[in-house]
Amino acid sequence: MVLTNTGEFISVSDLVRVAPGALVVGKPLPWTVYDVTGNVLLRQGHVIHSESQLEQLFERAMFYPRKPVVAEPEQVEETRVYNPFDEYPGLLQALETTLTAISDRESDAPQRLTALARLIDEMCLSAPDPSLALVHLYAVEPTAYEQTLFYAIICHFIARAMGLEEKRVLVLLGAALTANLALLPFLDKLNRSARRLTDQQRQVIHKHPLLSAKALREAGIRNRQLLTIIEQHHEHHDGTGYPVGLTSENTLPEAQILALAERYTAMITRRAYRDRLTVTEAMKAIRSAAMGSPRPRITSALLNALTSYPPGCLVRLANTEVAVVTHRPARHSGPTAQAIIGPKRGLYEGAFKRDCSLLEFSIRMVEDVDVLPSMDFGLLWEFN
Repeated sequence: MVLTNTGEFISVSDLVRVAPGALVVGKPLPWTVYDVTGNVLLRQGHVIHSESQLEQLFERAMFYPRKPVVAEPEQVEETRVYNPFDEYPGLLQALETTLTAISDRESDAPQRLTALARLIDEMCLSAPDPSLALVHLYAVEPTAYEQTLFYAIICHFIARAMGLEEKRVLVLLGAALTANLALLPFLDKLNRSARRLTDQQRQVIHKHPLLSAKALREAGIRNRQLLTIIEQHHEHHDGTGYPVGLTSENTLPEAQILALAERYTAMITRRAYRDRLTVTEAMKAIRSAAMGSPRPRITSALLNALTSYPPGCLVRLANTEVAVVTHRPARHSGPTAQAIIGPKRGLYEGAFKRDCSLLEFSIRMVEDVDVLPSMDFGLLWEFN
């Protein structure tokens, strides 16, 4: 028997082989990996630093393909305790299954989308800081499905910070999960390409809001608000957006929330044709772009939700340690971080909690690294 991160006992026969292409050099492991006898090889959050290590994992590594419990909307357990790190692989699988159901016009596609949107909303409410950390820890080089999940998570925090009622939040999350449906077959390839867009690619990009909305209608998803958000999420307040060229007076606030969530996610993710920005640089760019915006409240909601040092970002402390921010400031304290690298640049075995409101552990700067250090997410966020 194998004891998993969640305290479940599973049989070794429940483990499956890691498939080539499932892992990427420089990106944290999305799950804990085991050997064929069930012994832990590497914890979730370990970063693969070389192709040779990657090859060894493909030869030896097994993992437990845990799937999320996506209940019917009225059956979601509001008292459930969520560990977003354990939920992460299953959420991505559920997202892929849901979008495939929509594309294939399966009869239960609308219910699948509603249930998944509610699950993400409940997870973010139950474990807000780890949910935000997912975005920042896995934003190095995300897949199209990871990007889509990040959009929904960021939309949740903007919408909740603005005080939107639950029904509107769930519709917004449904839109965030499906707005780029028409782009999915091309998105990973586009992100990996350093070449300029062809005219055909540009045409698909400009049409994708309408094409995605059309696919949802054909799958029986007829919520007018959701479809309008999708159709308008690339419009710009001055009328220079697409596909129609609407101004802010004629676009829904939710469409602008989704646009901002996509913009922030794009800034902090690496693409073949450009480097990623640090969270500080991304927030500065967003703040600058919002000057003169007719709806500054949306930008303020994002920046307030993230705070200056959002969970999942690496920071340099006053004592020269490198730490990962785990929790945003509470009412009478600063952010909380876990020190993972010592003053002499050695990786700590384990981690040390730091109250960043204290002078010796105050945050001096965001640490910009090419490759994340290995971490044990369960340990850092105290789920173990």
